[in-house]
Amino acid sequence: MTQLDPNWQSDALDPSLGFFEQTLAVRGGYHRTDEGEHSEAIFATSSYVYKNAQDAADHFNGNKKGNVYSRHTNPTVRAFERRLALLENGERCVATASGMGAILTMCLAYLQAGDHLLCAKQLFGSSVALFDTYFQAFGVEVSYVDCFDNAAWAAAIRPNTKVLYCESPSNPLAQIADLQFLSELAHGHGALLIVDNCFATPVLQKPLDLGADVVIHSASKYIDGQGRVLGGALIGSDELMEKAFGVVRTGGISLSPFNAWVLLKGLETLSLRMKAHCENANQVAQFLINHPQVKAVHFSGLPTHPSHEIAKRQHNALTGVQGGAFGAIIGFEVADQASAWQVIDSTQMISITNNLGDAKSTITHPATTTHFRMTPEARMQAGVSDGLIRLSVGLEDVQDIIADLSRGLDSLAN
Repeated sequence: MTQLDPNWQSDALDPSLGFFEQTLAVRGGYHRTDEGEHSEAIFATSSYVYKNAQDAADHFNGNKKGNVYSRHTNPTVRAFERRLALLENGERCVATASGMGAILTMCLAYLQAGDHLLCAKQLFGSSVALFDTYFQAFGVEVSYVDCFDNAAWAAAIRPNTKVLYCESPSNPLAQIADLQFLSELAHGHGALLIVDNCFATPVLQKPLDLGADVVIHSASKYIDGQGRVLGGALIGSDELMEKAFGVVRTGGISLSPFNAWVLLKGLETLSLRMKAHCENANQVAQFLINHPQVKAVHFSGLPTHPSHEIAKRQHNALTGVQGGAFGAIIGFEVADQASAWQVIDSTQMISITNNLGDAKSTITHPATTTHFRMTPEARMQAGVSDGLIRLSVGLEDVQDIIADLSRGLDSLAN
């Protein structure tokens, strides 16, 4: 039996005692050191010291489970991984240097030449670039379907399909995939369902509970919540995460201890922030659908959204939000690119940036920023029109957010 290094301890907080989610978000996953610190420590070290040569050999050959090198494991990173795994109801989490690092790890861990990756069309532009530019060149077949079209998913699956991948809600139209259907479809064909849960977070949605095999996060977004650091994560079973860990360990796609510490602090307030984000977003969406210069609003919290009913079923992890909890990313369309830029340029408070999930509201034009590397045809298939604006609703006073949007929208009538 592998010996456990005394510096590699189980959680200080025993989750089997039935603590509520907010308590786990504040206290879960961390083993206090002999120094007795109350706030989690940052272990700013690249390597670790052993008692003697035999002790070092036992760590390296696996006879003793413990820290070897911070590219492999780090106590601060491990605390973040444990805490996020608890919140997602997963057995294990593997942290990465960024959200795209997590998606790269997914591809390297679960795909090889000759395999088929079946994706939703509604994806972040960099994900599409990764799949089409690099993994197709490595011999992985990639195809796309509308995330909400169950029949299209079923028709597109092949004997060599190994992974079904989607964002739900999607970027930037908040489209919703039927995760229970997709999990049954994937498992019936011996494939994995992998879900990017960045927009919903485990506070609003737990894909593993809905049948997904792996959950992916760009922790740079809501988990941090203040736009400070990069980070990513994969969560799933021990078996699947061991494959992901092998990629991170060997490939060096590892999360830094400082970033892990910031993300730990973000998790402490995630539920509180998401409630406030959702409440603000519900009010902003109502303002937008009633503005005469807005052609369409893409937000699953609206009863008119085609995925509203399924969103209500899947986003059931946060209660007490007036109007329901549907996230805080809103896509809305105006006449054309010139009009979209005019609205964006007229804002005085909202930040013009491609980041999202921040305490500060942010706004961007997807066709010329986050999705500009996609062909015009691919953008249109994904619903990214030239007049589309993506808004990440922050934590400012909601009346100020609405007033800032009004500046540009009202000017379109002149």
